[in-house]
Amino acid sequence: MAVTSAAPYDFPQQDTADKFPAPLLYIGWEDHKMFCAPFCVPMPPATRFGDMVQGALPGLYGAHPDFARIDWNRAEWFVSGKPFTPDMDKTVAENGLGHKSVIRFRTPGLTGLQGSCF
Repeated sequence: MAVTSAAPYDFPQQDTADKFPAPLLYIGWEDHKMFCAPFCVPMPPATRFGDMVQGALPGLYGAHPDFARIDWNRAEWFVSGKPFTPDMDKTVAENGLGHKSVIRFRTPGLTGLQGSCF
């Protein structure tokens, strides 16, 4: 993100990948306001995308009543707001995701608690 400052702004970045156990990945579920913002999780780059979906996402979003009804074959994915088609058999890194990448997914037919987001 660009910074505009009134004076020189020359400070080293403090949240580089080497300061975390694994690169940070922001993951958000569109149209589900039970979760107000994407989760930020350390995600090893060698993690298979499909393993992240089946392993990490239930722990993050499984409390939502809609989660068990997700048809992952119909899920729509976005990286930094742009449509993205992940390869479930490739790693997070092979899918082009790195430190502080933002991914979001939309689940057609599931629009929040009792359809509250439409």
